[in-house]
Amino acid sequence: MFQQETSEDTEQETNQVDVKATAKTVRIAPRKVRLVLDTVRGMDVEQAAGVLKHTPNYGAEITSKVLKSAVANAVNNHQLDESKLYIKECYADEGVTIKRFRPRGKGSAAPIMKRTSHVTVVVAER
Repeated sequence: MFQQETSEDTEQETNQVDVKATAKTVRIAPRKVRLVLDTVRGMDVEQAAGVLKHTPNYGAEITSKVLKSAVANAVNNHQLDESKLYIKECYADEGVTIKRFRPRGKGSAAPIMKRTSHVTVVVAER
């Protein structure tokens, strides 16, 4: 479910490593997840984890899991210091849409769009 990717910025003199974690095809609309992601963007990892823990949303639960995965990737795969990490980028892209139909009056039908998200969190060291 989680994917790991890394990219190095060549523009800066210090080769800063960006570590990414992604949760794909999560059954929540991207619009709802973006509300949570906007609150934690740019925060330190510890502060963001505290905010997500006390946010009463399903999107906060998903974002928290992806954030933990990104931090684990940074610490274990790239030997970065966990206390210096912050959320550089976070975004929710639209995944596949499951289409269903609901019966309506006079034999007609109305569409139901069940949307999914690809949630991505990028962490870097300050």
